[in-house]
Formats: sequence, C-alpha cells, structure tokens
Amino acid sequence: MVQKKTNCIKCKYYYITWEQKLPNGCKFFGFKSQYRPSLVVWQTSGQECQAYTIKNTVEKEEQTKNYL
Repeated sequence: MVQKKTNCIKCKYYYITWEQKLPNGCKFFGFKSQYRPSLVVWQTSGQECQAYTIKNTVEKEEQTKNYL
C-alpha cells in the first residue's frame, strides 16, 4: 500500500505546541505527538488522514492587513 504524503504544516488543524517532547498537534483529533499527526493517524488506522484540510491563506493575509 502506497501512502500519499500529507503535509500537516499546510493543514488548518495542525499546530505547534510548546511541549518539547510533543511538538506537533492536531486540533481536529485533539492530540499532541512527537511525530506529524498524519503519520500517527496512518499508523493507528492504516488510512490517510481524513481531516486534512488546506489552510485558507487568503483569509489569514486579510486578517494580517487589519493589524497593520
């Protein structure tokens, strides 16, 4: 089975935690991990991450403009 690589950094549910031992987090599934969340989901379920949603970068750019 070939796994399609999911880039968690581009997912809107991915975040970086303040915990040194668990630096990666997923807001959708509600966990923190030493590894990228998509890898944990794949190892646990054997399937690609079904929650993967690309961040809306246009929305973030407009929010940033309001602060300037």
